[in-house]
Amino acid sequence: MDSYRIILSGGGTGGHIYPAIAIANECKRRFPEAEILFVGAKDRMEMEKVPQAGYEIKGLWISGLQRKLTIRNLLFPLKVISSLFRARNIVKSFQPDVVIGTGGFASGPVLRVASGMGIPCVLQEQNSYAGITNKLLAGKVDRICVAYSGMEKFFPKEKIVFTGNPVRSSLVNLPEAASGSYGFFDLNPEKKTLFVLGGSLGSRRINQLIESQLPYFEELGLQLVWQCGAMYYEQYKHLTSDTVKVYGYLNEMEHGYRISDIIISRSGAGSVSELCMVGKPVLFIPSPNVAEDHQTKNAMALVEEKAAVMLAEKDLDAEFKTVFGQLMDSGPSREELSRNIKKLARPRATEDIVDEIVELLNKRNE
Repeated sequence: MDSYRIILSGGGTGGHIYPAIAIANECKRRFPEAEILFVGAKDRMEMEKVPQAGYEIKGLWISGLQRKLTIRNLLFPLKVISSLFRARNIVKSFQPDVVIGTGGFASGPVLRVASGMGIPCVLQEQNSYAGITNKLLAGKVDRICVAYSGMEKFFPKEKIVFTGNPVRSSLVNLPEAASGSYGFFDLNPEKKTLFVLGGSLGSRRINQLIESQLPYFEELGLQLVWQCGAMYYEQYKHLTSDTVKVYGYLNEMEHGYRISDIIISRSGAGSVSELCMVGKPVLFIPSPNVAEDHQTKNAMALVEEKAAVMLAEKDLDAEFKTVFGQLMDSGPSREELSRNIKKLARPRATEDIVDEIVELLNKRNE
């Protein structure tokens, strides 16, 4: 049987959306007749990105709690009730054989409803510190696919499967020939290239840092590919030049990865997993504005393996030039970082996750 009906739910950021799309693509590869439906949060980026990937998506009226008292917080209980009713209608109508949640607030109502109906459910937790939605769902699902060791402190040990995080298929076999990628950006193959990533939504602080350091990068002879985030593009697009290429969002990430000699990045779980596949020296600048400071924990997991360098936002003004300069001055250090980060890659992560899904489907059909 390959005419399965599959629901995937997750979103809010690229770190939840792209793993879900990767899982959907692998499910479709194995089961071409499968019907796949996404469920996300209205007005979030999944409502745009999922249809671009070729899948139908339905939206829930749901969002997270704010850190301070706001009107949105007062609406939160109403949103939860509304989303549970909407999720129940979607699940009853679609009648999925399995439901997969990749994190984000929309996945909560969907998996809560599906598990209550006895439908097999799988969680995919990208981070080294579990998100609140996944922690609340852990007792109700059948499998929990994780990317870091030690996750039994958040989840029932018997449900955990270590798979790694899904990454874009274009990164699994990153082409060696870089000439086309230099041409894509109209950059010089003779110069070292810095690739700057602030996460799918962009980073105000990293953008401020890069703008302030442009003369320093020019002094070092570097050229830049700078993904500043869609909401910041209008602010920084005027800095585009022969040696600085500014993008709101770069869909063809493999080109940037291929020509980069060094990468500056946030340390969301999706970015970390992709960078392990890419195998280039990375300076992580974790976002301090995330739950339980999980980006710092993600980055530290690599720093402890001598697979990356990390610098906290609060230390950027005082230490950036020193840390970055040392990295640029030492070829052996960059080579060691590249070797070690590549060892942490999990190129079969998506396939391993779908193996778990297939096992649940087979059990259901026995």
